[in-house]
Amino acid sequence: MSEAAKWYVIHTYSGYENKVAQDIEKAVEYRQLHDLIQEVRVPTEKVTEITDGKEKVVEHKVFPSYVLLKMVYTGDTWHVIKDIRGVTGFVGFVSGTDPIPLSDAEVAALGINDAEDSEEITGVTVDYQVGDTVEISGTLMDGMRGIVKSIDLDNNDVEVIVHLMGRETSAHLTLKQVIRVDD
Repeated sequence: MSEAAKWYVIHTYSGYENKVAQDIEKAVEYRQLHDLIQEVRVPTEKVTEITDGKEKVVEHKVFPSYVLLKMVYTGDTWHVIKDIRGVTGFVGFVSGTDPIPLSDAEVAALGINDAEDSEEITGVTVDYQVGDTVEISGTLMDGMRGIVKSIDLDNNDVEVIVHLMGRETSAHLTLKQVIRVDD
């Protein structure tokens, strides 16, 4: 094949990314299109979530509602992709023209050509935000309640304002030492 495969982005219904990717892979297998549709990806990242003072690693979609395809764009590949249930269309597709592939700079910025399944944890999320009422856990101030003043995910630090002896006092704690309270 003289034309090189390029990366394209397709839009899907929310929550259909993995199903669309599986259906595309099945269609490629069934129709023997390995030389035209070479790779299908739903980029994900591992994130540490801290909920109720408990830490767990979860996988999040980097681009919800989008699937990346490395393929040679032809009329056949266009029909295969657009007929997959859950696909709404190509990103960058203007009626009457071919979809626009990602540029080399965009591919590099997205890290598409990097290792597909990185085990690296890329971030931390918590179930509370500035202004929320929280309860302190795992310190000498166990059970005390306060208001979140600031959150520093990079340094695993949260600043909470608590009332001690009639005064507002700032306490710096780790992210796991704070549990959101639903009032």
